[in-house]
Amino acid sequence: MKASIVIANYNSEKFISDCIDSINSQSYKNFEIIFFDDNSNDNSISTIQKYKSSNIKIIENKIQTNFGCLNQINAFNKAIEVSSGEIIFFLDSDDYFHEKKLEKIIKLFTDEKSKNIIFDYPIILKNDQKIKIKNKKKFFKTYWEYIHPTSCISIRKSFVEEIINSISSNEFTNIWMDFRIHLYSKYIKKKDYLITDENLTYYRQTENNISSKFKKFSINWWKRRNEAHDYFFSIAKKNSIKINKNFDFLITKLIYSIIK
Repeated sequence: MKASIVIANYNSEKFISDCIDSINSQSYKNFEIIFFDDNSNDNSISTIQKYKSSNIKIIENKIQTNFGCLNQINAFNKAIEVSSGEIIFFLDSDDYFHEKKLEKIIKLFTDEKSKNIIFDYPIILKNDQKIKIKNKKKFFKTYWEYIHPTSCISIRKSFVEEIINSISSNEFTNIWMDFRIHLYSKYIKKKDYLITDENLTYYRQTENNISSKFKKFSINWWKRRNEAHDYFFSIAKKNSIKINKNFDFLITKLIYSIIK
């Protein structure tokens, strides 16, 4: 079973080596790499070209756009279009994989033939620390559980077009691909996904991360949470899913009405 690792990159020059080296060091060797650069203005292209080989395809987007999460979805979609593997592994270029990730995820897809989406857990890289994330119950009930970062998501290629088409709304530009796929899996394709408890992805948190702009309980955090609820209810309405407004929804709307 061939794996396609699709990488989205924007100005992550200094992390590309870790990213590519982690793939080339995999115990599972049947893979290809598709590297999509979204108009970077650093040395990303010259860095990735040092690795250019028969199993790396480089796509350069030289058109300047600024549509938040839609750029990320477009980057992965363009990479998937030229991929030839049966399993798609998403990877942001500032993250990297555990050396046995491909082997373990491919085995899960082989053993669990009815599953089309597999999530693994990250090891957070922050301030020279490595923190393993595990599933934890939240303090109060929300409509979504832990959101696995994009680099922790793998999907059968035969299924990925349906997912991309379903989540590619031009609205809600602060709602990123990982959140969209999480809701799609939980509420629309309930029997199609599997979560492994293993930590197989190194997820880097830096001041330049998108998530750093949304520190918990900050004004931006509440604004994005409000947008997340709006996105969720739009998905529910579109798919005729009946949802009651819970405490999380009500408190978010109250706080948003005060700060907007």
